Amino acid sequence: QVQLVESGGGLVQPGGSLRLSCTASGEIFSFDPMGWYRQAPGKQRELVATIDSLSNSNYASAVKGRFTISRDDAQKTVSLQMNSLYAEDTAVYYCYYRRWTNEYWGQGTQVTVSS
Repeated sequence: QVQLVESGGGLVQPGGSLRLSCTASGEIFSFDPMGWYRQAPGKQRELVATIDSLSNSNYASAVKGRFTISRDDAQKTVSLQMNSLYAEDTAVYYCYYRRWTNEYWGQGTQVTVSS
């Protein structure tokens, strides 16, 4: 069984930066995708970024150029560097891992962008 634990959320002013980290326990495979989703109040959960074992990454258009995803398979971690944050980035951010048809989610970490 895979468990994902996020850290690094918090309150930041507009234009600021935060770094989210997610550590996996259990067996994960480097060729399976990992990533981040987010859910703002009253909205559906949406993709933020994903990354595969070849470091091919995919970003939502709203975060492209501001966010950077990375992974360290030896440490079983995936991170999200978030720069130039807007109020619209306020959401609960969830770590994600998929193995075949099985999806695993972290408990979420709150990111609030406000002055």
